[in-house]
Amino acid sequence: MEDIDRVSSQRIAHALHERILDGRMAPGERIRQEEVAESFGASRLPVRDALRRLEADGLVTIVANTGAWVSKLSESECADAYQIRERLEPLLLEQSMHKLGEDTVEELEDLADAMEKVEDVETFLRLDREFHLLSYSEAPSGMIRDMVERLWNTTQHYRRAFAQLNGIEEKSVTHMEHRLIIDGIRRGDTEETQRTLSGHIRRTRISLVQHPELFD
Repeated sequence: MEDIDRVSSQRIAHALHERILDGRMAPGERIRQEEVAESFGASRLPVRDALRRLEADGLVTIVANTGAWVSKLSESECADAYQIRERLEPLLLEQSMHKLGEDTVEELEDLADAMEKVEDVETFLRLDREFHLLSYSEAPSGMIRDMVERLWNTTQHYRRAFAQLNGIEEKSVTHMEHRLIIDGIRRGDTEETQRTLSGHIRRTRISLVQHPELFD
């Protein structure tokens, strides 16, 4: 791929990545390559490359000789994704938490403070993502970390649904769990912090499967 197409591909992938994560493009929405190419003033080649990048990130599903869609989960797939997260993310946190410096822990506290003050779901989702991925930031790169980040992408729409269903008020259980995670990191209590995180994720899964209409 020529340099100009590579730059176009990166630009298109970044823009579509943002649109999917912030809900402007909904799960199951078809992505028409010719329309994307026209809107970005690009050829079809960088669009195809961008879509392949997004597929690797778990944001797009490509069906050979058919087209591309924003990734969508069935109820059982969503439950499976969350059960995987319940097990993998505590492991990733264990690999990271004892290496987190004081500046990083203070940043986690700042993010928790900010989440308790926001009133719109999209800002909350962005801060929540920053909070959790920052808490894993000292874990080694590799399969576990890549899989967790992919699952965060794939379940973004359903995290939004959970926040809308349960609210983001300052005194919510979600905020309390964030504080408990920070406290566990500060105390170096691996087992308790892992249990808190696992329960944090499990609570979302249980809430979502009680609303099958989200998966229609």
